[in-house]
Amino acid sequence: MAFLIKSMVGNPLKNLGLGGGEEKTEEAAPSDPAAAAGMTREEYEEYQKQLVEEKMQRDADFLHKKAERATLRTCLREKYRLPKSEQDENMIQMAGDDVDVPEELLKMVDEDAEEEEEKDSILGQIQNIQNMDMDQIKEKAQATLSEMKVKAEEKCSLM
Repeated sequence: MAFLIKSMVGNPLKNLGLGGGEEKTEEAAPSDPAAAAGMTREEYEEYQKQLVEEKMQRDADFLHKKAERATLRTCLREKYRLPKSEQDENMIQMAGDDVDVPEELLKMVDEDAEEEEEKDSILGQIQNIQNMDMDQIKEKAQATLSEMKVKAEEKCSLM
């Protein structure tokens, strides 16, 4: 509301020269960016050069981290026989093929692999059977048997 009144009353008064307008600030702002930053021209150019180098380094580090993650995803896809991702492969190629998986992530994957190997081994299966309920095993066996009978009846005309 105040803006509307100021624009309605201020513009005609500004044209008459009676005030109501803003002061001119164009003369206060220097046209040279180095002077605006309070540096000499050489210092300003060096500062800008340093900013560009830092940005390039950050971008390179970021690209390398993304490639490391893509490498890890690729390893996991191979391990679990999942379909490959072109995006991950492209990311690895962009960063150069010398990308390795970080050690912390490798340790985590190795620990998971050891746990899975223990579960897949005979001793792991025996321990798993000891933890299972015999009634549950019976129910699963009966459900499987009845399911096989139903499928057999559907396929075989004699039964």
